[in-house]
Amino acid sequence: MVDERSAGAVLFIHAGQEPEYLLLNYTAGHWDFPKGNIELGETEHEAAAREIQEETGITDVEFLAGFEQSITYRYRKARRLVEKEVVLFLAKTNTRHVTISHEHIGYAWKKYDDATRLLTYRNAKDLLAAARDHLRSR
Repeated sequence: MVDERSAGAVLFIHAGQEPEYLLLNYTAGHWDFPKGNIELGETEHEAAAREIQEETGITDVEFLAGFEQSITYRYRKARRLVEKEVVLFLAKTNTRHVTISHEHIGYAWKKYDDATRLLTYRNAKDLLAAARDHLRSR
């Protein structure tokens, strides 16, 4: 049973011929994509767009059709084990300027190989590979 649901996106900007992906450095020390809990009454896309805006200041987000991936993981919240599902989309922006939120200590725009090296978790690396494959197939 899923205890929490979040939404977010692999956000990219075209920089020449190869896209650059936005990675956030969370206060816990890991690198990942913008994402956060879905609030009551929100759709997954609405939550993803809101989280991107709150975490990066970016408002011009275009979700690409045909890409939606879910990851599930468990983490401890106090003494309780929480099962979390995160739905992630692929989204394009034309805004390079980022204003990070209090939840983050840094950010980076990285091309695929550098982004893969920087990402902390295997599921995020796999998600990035799927996003890259989707962009190539268009």
